[in-house]
Amino acid sequence: MKKILSLVLVSALGGTLTLGAYKLFLEKENKVVVAPTETKPNFLPTKSVNSLLNTNETPNFTVAAENTVHAVVHVKNMTLSSGQMTFEDLFFGRRSQRAQLGTGSGVIINADGYIITNNHVIDNAHELSVTLNNNTTYKAELIGTDPKTDIALLKIDADEDLPYATFGDSDQAKIGEWVLAVGNPFNLTSTVTAGIISAKSRDLTGKSSQSFIQTDAAVNPGNSGGALVNTNGELIGINTAISSQTGSYIGYSFAVPSNIARKVIEDIMEYGNVQNGVLGIKGGTFNNTAAEEIGINYTEGVYVGEVIKNSGAEKAGIKKGDVIKKLDNIEVSKFEDLSGYIKTKRPNDVVTVELLRNNTLKTLPVTLSKTEMFSINFMKMELKDLSDSFKETYNIDYGVMVKETQNQWLYSNLGISEGYIITGINDIKIESIEDISKLKEKYGDDIQENIKRLAYINKRKEKKEVIFR
Repeated sequence: MKKILSLVLVSALGGTLTLGAYKLFLEKENKVVVAPTETKPNFLPTKSVNSLLNTNETPNFTVAAENTVHAVVHVKNMTLSSGQMTFEDLFFGRRSQRAQLGTGSGVIINADGYIITNNHVIDNAHELSVTLNNNTTYKAELIGTDPKTDIALLKIDADEDLPYATFGDSDQAKIGEWVLAVGNPFNLTSTVTAGIISAKSRDLTGKSSQSFIQTDAAVNPGNSGGALVNTNGELIGINTAISSQTGSYIGYSFAVPSNIARKVIEDIMEYGNVQNGVLGIKGGTFNNTAAEEIGINYTEGVYVGEVIKNSGAEKAGIKKGDVIKKLDNIEVSKFEDLSGYIKTKRPNDVVTVELLRNNTLKTLPVTLSKTEMFSINFMKMELKDLSDSFKETYNIDYGVMVKETQNQWLYSNLGISEGYIITGINDIKIESIEDISKLKEKYGDDIQENIKRLAYINKRKEKKEVIFR
């Protein structure tokens, strides 16, 4: 057995020595080179990773923020409200009043101390005060307001020229552009947040009556009336609203475009009220279904469903079925684009309208009309003419519609509210608001005391007539 093991070990040792000698003296050298592979990360759409580290290309907000914070002020609004009635109040026949303090923001727009803010910030104010970024406080005077755009104008008297924000062109602002929101959320003065423009011409009512800039810069209660500025520090919006179920910021905020806000305050300063121009069309924005029903193959633009009589649009030659594509070379893709741009204009301004008619582009100059041409205030009601399409749909020959009303007497006694149609007063046939104008000239403000007979159509389209004794 020992001889067998010795033989195996000697054989193994001899084989090992023979193989080592061959490798060392006889086999040629073969070098193995591993080629490096280039790794291309599919999550970095850049030419070089080094570009991510280039700080020169990152947005710098310091200059814009520094210039803006000194122009943004803290607005305090003291209102008086009726407190809970006590036994003494009841005994002495008095009503207790208590002060409530609301706060918001504002933006100084010139060195003389004019300040733009939101109407809802100063609503029902008993006393207004403004605190600057240097903690100096002034009493503020309310110059004017426009509830429809939620813009108000204040004035303070300072002993020196004040820092102010310069207006930018909100029509030129781009989706994706960096912006800063500057204001006083939760009474935290001089707060700056950053974001981008998420959308333009945004409407929150569902009636295409608003045209906000939407941004994801954080805006909270107290920011209302503050500045939305671009990276140059130019004012492109007045922060107005947030989209929230909690009352605080959860992702999106909205600002009145600076072009609209600037026009409103210029009107207030020059005329004492806002001068609204009207194009004179009724229409809407396309979707695929509506486009197919009309028989067209495009969805961008404002479809003209009706042209108002005697309006600038009718006089310029705009027709039902036209599709408005541009206003003064500003693209119009939806109705909010159109309404927002028209809000920057006044009556008698001329707007160049580019439209599509039968697949042919046409350009027409349109002189904007006054809103008074289409509605009239009468007995605490705003009345407007009936459109031809409305008359045809409901088989109504004449009358004027109640657009808005604050006449509690007519509402309480006859139920007359928005949507009712006045067809006759004192045996006078009411065919249009021109007939209402004649009645106003005849009776003045005492018309309600002189009404003996009133004919109207209710919301169910039932004809009614009432005789007052």
